[in-house]
Amino acid sequence: MTQKKKGQVIRFAMVGIGVAVIYVLLYLAFLELGINQVTANIVAFLLAVVVQYLGQTVFTFHKPLGLPDQIIRFICIIGLGLLVSALITGFLGPSLGWPNWISAALVTIILPVQNFLFFKIWVFTETGVS
Repeated sequence: MTQKKKGQVIRFAMVGIGVAVIYVLLYLAFLELGINQVTANIVAFLLAVVVQYLGQTVFTFHKPLGLPDQIIRFICIIGLGLLVSALITGFLGPSLGWPNWISAALVTIILPVQNFLFFKIWVFTETGVS
């Protein structure tokens, strides 16, 4: 792996960890403000996704912001991540009798790898290969 690729993976991880921390802090802050759990989760998630887009676009992949096709592809991959997460935690894990922590751990391994690969080969390409 080249230094450039290593740097990109490290930046991706830094943004991902930062976004996870931001999500947790926002979610907990919203709960402390008396906002119900569902609303707190949705708002914290959406704000974290915006931060993720900004961080991954500018810091990780060095691409311009605000490209409509790029934003749509990014949203598609976030949606795919939600689907994969739901399938693992709501179907696969329970079907196999796994404790919840195993399903959650699997999601925390699969989604970053999935996101990095799709971001690199589809979301943040020069032409946005369709």
